[in-house]
Amino acid sequence: MAADRCSVLLVNPWHGGSHRAWAEGWARHSRHEVHLVTHEDRYWRWRLRGASVTLAEAARAVVDEHGPPDVVLGTDLVDLAAFLGVSRRFLGAPAVALYLHESQLVRPSGEAPAAARRRRSSAPRAEADAESVLANWRSMVVADAVLVNSRHHLDELAGALPQFLDGAPDHTHRDLVDRVLARCSVLPVGCELVGLLGAARRSTAPPAGRAPPLIVWNQRWDHDKDPASFLRILRRLADEGAEFRVALAGENRRADPREFTEAIDALGSRIVHVGFLPTDGYHDLLLRSDVVVSTARHEFFGVAVVEAMAAGCIPVLPARLSYPEVVPPAWHEAVLYRRRPKAHLAEVLADLPAARARVAGLRDAMARHSWEEVAPRYDEVIAGLAAEYGPRR
Repeated sequence: MAADRCSVLLVNPWHGGSHRAWAEGWARHSRHEVHLVTHEDRYWRWRLRGASVTLAEAARAVVDEHGPPDVVLGTDLVDLAAFLGVSRRFLGAPAVALYLHESQLVRPSGEAPAAARRRRSSAPRAEADAESVLANWRSMVVADAVLVNSRHHLDELAGALPQFLDGAPDHTHRDLVDRVLARCSVLPVGCELVGLLGAARRSTAPPAGRAPPLIVWNQRWDHDKDPASFLRILRRLADEGAEFRVALAGENRRADPREFTEAIDALGSRIVHVGFLPTDGYHDLLLRSDVVVSTARHEFFGVAVVEAMAAGCIPVLPARLSYPEVVPPAWHEAVLYRRRPKAHLAEVLADLPAARARVAGLRDAMARHSWEEVAPRYDEVIAGLAAEYGPRR
């Protein structure tokens, strides 16, 4: 292996959606030799409890073919300590990194948004599955480096860990927190934006005689994204006579997305699309859309919103969570709302050209989240880990 090129075993037990896009995106763009061992994106609790054993078996086949890796990079739904234990006979002594898309301690449950708002966002979940949290913690302890997808995420985790560990009956691990956090750093998600940045816009919004502005919802239909609030806002705006159309294109794994079905009936002909789309159709929709809205109560990065901004959509986003990091400061005042998303969205819809002028340059600024920009940062981190902690061969 060349000195500047490492062998990486990327262990990703939840290989679907944005987690799959992240893993495969970096593997495509990396200068390193990246080998993926994965499971399907279902049964997340079982992945965190059991995937360490089955992924170790898959890793053995990769090692037999390609040799031991210089670096193992695991994601947050593998118990990395258990994986390393099961694979100790064949894995060698690689450097170890953990990438946190999520953290079980500070990830919200599927509770209703009103209940969530009654709790402080930085406090650990009272109903957190202790074993799932401890699996994340063990992974952090064993890793030579912990890579977190946003500063917001890292701050939430750093605030919640001491309180959680202090709840242990004895030998609390509390003395390890500062040492582990010192190994943490922020490494944002990379996004595939080539088909969006620079592509021709296909908006059909005003001038006069054209269709009303098109609002896109391209996030998951899950409670943590709070689609119910978004749809209530649309129904109120419709009652007030605002002109708009809406496309609902987020991934749906919910058995009963009632707020969507009720809103579709209420909004009628304003709904122009419902359902998940393949990449080409999804990109076409984003390039035809005018506005993207988030009412999320939980977001550690926001790939879908980045994609929409890269397509030229005007964002209406909360001034919290990861969004102040994802959006450069020059556009904070124009796109981040603090209290009233309905008023902000109404202002955008009422004068779309003025709103677009306020976000001039934001689309191009999204290039900083593209894999072309981000992958070299990953590569340098991995090379540094291999040099410092990897096997001496």
